Amino acid sequence: MQIDVLGAIRAFHDDGTPVGLGGPRHREVLARLVAADGRMVTTDTLVDGLWTDPPARAVGALRTFVAALRRALEPDRPPRTPPRVLVTEGPGYALRLPRENVDVHRFEDALARTRRGSDTVTELSAALAAWRGPAYADMPDAAWARRERTRLEELRLEAVELRARVLLDQGGGAGLVAELGAHVGEHPWREPAWELLARALHRAGRQADALAALRRARTMLVDQLGLDPGAALQKLEADILNGSVPPEGAPTTWTGSRARLGPRTTVDLARTLALAGGDALVHSRRDRLAAIQAAERTGDLSLAARIIGAYDVPASWSRADDPGQSRAVVAAAERTLAALGPDRPADLAARLLATIAVESRSADLSEAASRRARQAAERAEALARDLADPALLAFALNGVFLQSFNRPGLAAVRDRIGAEILDLATRHDLHNFAVLGRLVRLQSASALGDLDAATAHAVAAEELAATTEARLVSVLTGWFRARVTAALSTEPGGPSAAAAAEEFRAAEDALRPAGMPGLHRGLFPLALLGLRLLHGRAAPTDPRLDWGPYATWARPLVLLAQGRDEEARAALATAPAPPRDHMQEALWCLTARAAVTLGERATASRAASALRDARAEHAGAASGLLTLGPVARYLAEAEECAAAPDNA
Repeated sequence: MQIDVLGAIRAFHDDGTPVGLGGPRHREVLARLVAADGRMVTTDTLVDGLWTDPPARAVGALRTFVAALRRALEPDRPPRTPPRVLVTEGPGYALRLPRENVDVHRFEDALARTRRGSDTVTELSAALAAWRGPAYADMPDAAWARRERTRLEELRLEAVELRARVLLDQGGGAGLVAELGAHVGEHPWREPAWELLARALHRAGRQADALAALRRARTMLVDQLGLDPGAALQKLEADILNGSVPPEGAPTTWTGSRARLGPRTTVDLARTLALAGGDALVHSRRDRLAAIQAAERTGDLSLAARIIGAYDVPASWSRADDPGQSRAVVAAAERTLAALGPDRPADLAARLLATIAVESRSADLSEAASRRARQAAERAEALARDLADPALLAFALNGVFLQSFNRPGLAAVRDRIGAEILDLATRHDLHNFAVLGRLVRLQSASALGDLDAATAHAVAAEELAATTEARLVSVLTGWFRARVTAALSTEPGGPSAAAAAEEFRAAEDALRPAGMPGLHRGLFPLALLGLRLLHGRAAPTDPRLDWGPYATWARPLVLLAQGRDEEARAALATAPAPPRDHMQEALWCLTARAAVTLGERATASRAASALRDARAEHAGAASGLLTLGPVARYLAEAEECAAAPDNA
C-alpha cells in the first residue's frame, strides 16, 4: 500500500484504489504515526494531540479509531491475526511500512542520497514532483503537524536548490531560470537561491540579468535584514565581472557543499572568517551575532534555529573570546529551543543544544550554569547519535569536550573524545573537525607527558591546516613547540631556559594579532612563571606583565618573589577555587606552591585534594601551550605540608 502526506493525507491499495481513512481524527492518528517514522507513539501523546481537553473516554475512542484504520489498511487480514501495518507496541502504536511506500520517506531518502552524491537528480526530481501542497495540509491546527510541516518545507527548499546545483555543476540547467526565478520570489532571504538563479541566467547567456539578480539580492539583504551578502554571492559576482565563469555547457565546481545547503546568510561568511584569525575572526563574531538577531526578527523559529546552529566552527579553548556575545548566543539558542516546543525536529534541537554546550565555555560558568551546559552537551550527543549524522555528531562532541573540564585529571577522557572526533572527521571528510580532533589529542597527550604523541598530532594538524586554510593552527603549534623546549630545558644536555623563553616570546608575538583574547590574555606571563618553576626560580615580577584571568592565582607567588610575605598570605586567603578550564591543574599547583611556601596547611590540603586525580598529568600542559612540570611534584609538597604538625 501507499500513504501520501505531502499534501492532504491519502492512502492507496496496491491496485491503486483509494483507502477510506475515515474522519479527521482517524486521519490525524495515521498522520501522527507517519511522522513518527516507524517509532512508537504513546497513547497519551496521541490523546493529547487529538483533544485540547480530552474527554473521559478518550483512550477508548482512540482505540476505536485505531481499529477502524486497521480494517481500512488491511481489509483482507484474517480474523484474530495480528495486524502488520498499524501495530500495538508497548504503551502505544507504530506504523510498519517500507519507507518506499510513504511519499515523505521517499523524499527524505532521495534528498539524503543526493546530498551524499551517491545518486543522480532523477530520483530527487521525482520526489519533488510528488509534493501536492504543504505537508499534512488537512491538519492545519495540530501543533505537531505545524512543526513537522515547517521541517519538511525547509527540506523541500533545500532539495529544490540541491537539484538545481547538481544540474548546473554537471554543465546543464540553463532551463532552470523560470523555476529558480519563482523560487527566489517566494523565498527572497535564501542566498543559495540567488546564487543559483544568477548561475542559471549566466548559463543561458544572460550575463547582465545575472548581475542584476545578484544586485537585487544585495539590496534585499541590506534593506530587509541589515546584512551584507555572503562570500558565495560576492565571489560569483566578481567571477562574472572578471569573465572567469566557465562557458555554457561546461561542468563546474562552485562554492558550497551539497551536504550543507540551506539558509545562507552572513553566518556562512562568519564561519569562513573564523578560521582565518585576526580581524577576520573579530568580524566573524560580529557578523554571526548580527545574523542571529536578524533571523530572530523575522519571527521564523525554524530559520532562527538553523542560523543559530549553523556556526559549527570547531572550538578547542575553554574560555570565550567574547563572553558577552557567547551569553547572547546561548540565550538566543535557549529561547528558540523553548519556543520550538517538545516535539521540535531532532536535528534542530541537537544543533541548538550543541551550540549551548560550545558557547557555554566552562571558565565563565557558575556551578548551575555548568551543570546545564553539560546536560545540553549530553542531550546533543544522544540526538546526533540517533540521527546518524556525522557532521552533527562531531559538532556535538565538540560541546562534550568543552564541558569535560568539570574537575582536574580528565585528560584521558578528553583524549577519547578527540579520538572519536578525529575518526568521524577522517571517515566523512570533515576537515575542520579533523583539525579539532588533532588539537584535542595534542592537548591530551601533552597533559599526560607523551610529547612524542603530541608532536605527531601537531604535525598532522599543521598538514590539515594547510589544506583548510586554518591559519590559527600554526599559532597554537608554535606555542606547543615552546612548551616542549621548556620541558626539555630541565634535562641534561637540553636547551637552555633562555632558549625556551625566546620561543615563548616568538609564540606570543604570533598570538597577539590572532583575535583570540580568551586564549591570549595572561598566557605569556603564565608560561614564563611555569618555566621559572621548572628551574626552581621565583616568579617574574615585571609590572608590565598582564596576568589576565590568572592574576588571582599568580599574585601570591609574585608577592613572595618581592619579599611581601604577609601580602602574599592575604592574597592566598582570598583566592577562590580555580575556574574549570584548561588551566585548572596549573592554577591549583600555583595555589599549592604558595601554600607550601607560607606554611598554610588548610590551603595546601585543599589543593592536594583537588589535584589527586591529576597526579599522572603535567600542570598547565592540558592547554598544549605551556607546562609547570608534573602535578605529582606539587601534590607531594602539598600533602607533606598538610600533614605537618602544628609546631613544624
